[in-house]
Amino acid sequence: MIGGIQNIGRISELRQRILFTFGMLIVYRIGCAVVTPGINPEVIKSFFEQVSGTMFDIFNIFSGGALEQLSIFALGIMPYISATIIFQLLTVVIPQLEALKKEGEQGQKKINQWSRYATVVLALFQGFLLSLALETGQFGQGAVLDPGWSFRLMTMLTLTSGTAFIMWLGEQITERGIGNGISLVIFSGIIVGIPSGLGALADLIRTDQFSILEAILLFGFIIAVLGGVVFVERGQRRIPIQHARRVVGKKVTQGGMSYFPLRVNTAGVIPPIFASSLLMFPLTIGQFSDSPTLQRFIDDYMNPSDPLYNLVYVGLIIFFCYFYTAIVINPVDVSENIKKFGGYIPGIRPGKKTAEHIDRVLSRLTMVGALYVATVCILPVLLGVRMNVPFYFGGTALLICVGVGLDTIGQIEAHLVSRQYEGFVKGTRVRGRLGR
Repeated sequence: MIGGIQNIGRISELRQRILFTFGMLIVYRIGCAVVTPGINPEVIKSFFEQVSGTMFDIFNIFSGGALEQLSIFALGIMPYISATIIFQLLTVVIPQLEALKKEGEQGQKKINQWSRYATVVLALFQGFLLSLALETGQFGQGAVLDPGWSFRLMTMLTLTSGTAFIMWLGEQITERGIGNGISLVIFSGIIVGIPSGLGALADLIRTDQFSILEAILLFGFIIAVLGGVVFVERGQRRIPIQHARRVVGKKVTQGGMSYFPLRVNTAGVIPPIFASSLLMFPLTIGQFSDSPTLQRFIDDYMNPSDPLYNLVYVGLIIFFCYFYTAIVINPVDVSENIKKFGGYIPGIRPGKKTAEHIDRVLSRLTMVGALYVATVCILPVLLGVRMNVPFYFGGTALLICVGVGLDTIGQIEAHLVSRQYEGFVKGTRVRGRLGR
């Protein structure tokens, strides 16, 4: 590990990519502090202190705290994520999009272009709704300094431009940085809240509201959970694929064994995001409604500490794990591709039997992954309600941070390996010339 860090400093290209990535993330964090014109940030901040536990918490996390300040990046990257997920779902429903996706890189570029257009449309729509909510006092009285259509248009254009700029930042990090641009933007928005959380915990210890022993046990528990998440996120079920020897003209292609990897958590963080959004939607409506019936329903059935609420939450996570995995991996398509390239699974007939085998393995693996995701996401309830932990320890945020961290380490290792390989090839060529 130490040797790998030293190699990062020696390779100028990789060092420049990392510095460029940090520079782009700094620009993003600066933008999160720039308040949208015509807004009173103190009113917005006091509002978010009163609506803890609603859908606004998820949006605020993904915006890196920009929504809480209603900065120019208040919408964050969520419109782009929503547009991408919508097009992923549409590829299953619309045959033209499915055919375009199968065309390879060119088809995927076209779908990505349409996703960007949809991102702008969604951002304009969300910006308009947010400006109306601000004017009507739903974020607190006096949130807007000068209401009217000029404020609405300015807010729509400002927030949409902010989302487009974040999207551009992510693409620049992907192309000129160390990769995973959009994921790193979300990652930076989540970890920026860690120092304030540690400061709040230190204040609680100083005022004897939380003992030092409890803090040590809590950190030990968090480290154990992190280790478990890393272990499972790296876990794979590799299906062996035997390639037959092929004769193409006068050339004979030697057969061999390869593997088709299936991740334990194929769906990633999409299931808990969907499940949380559905369950928090009634809580968010309740913040803006004076109906006693709705308030009674929320108090009786939508309490996060209630076992029924958590049971529904787990059920939704399991459902969305299966649903999204079925969209990402199609066993029939995988079986056709294996057959097309002259491969087969040992002991399994090509075609329909191969698709059934992959589907059976994927179903069992998805159940394990779904239970794992549900367990991680239910931890905040166990810590906050059962163990009286004084701050929020989000399972969804934990999955995002660990997943992005592992992917980033993989990107850096890939750069290191490629540079070492290039050096080996150059050294071989030099030795060959000297030998002549």
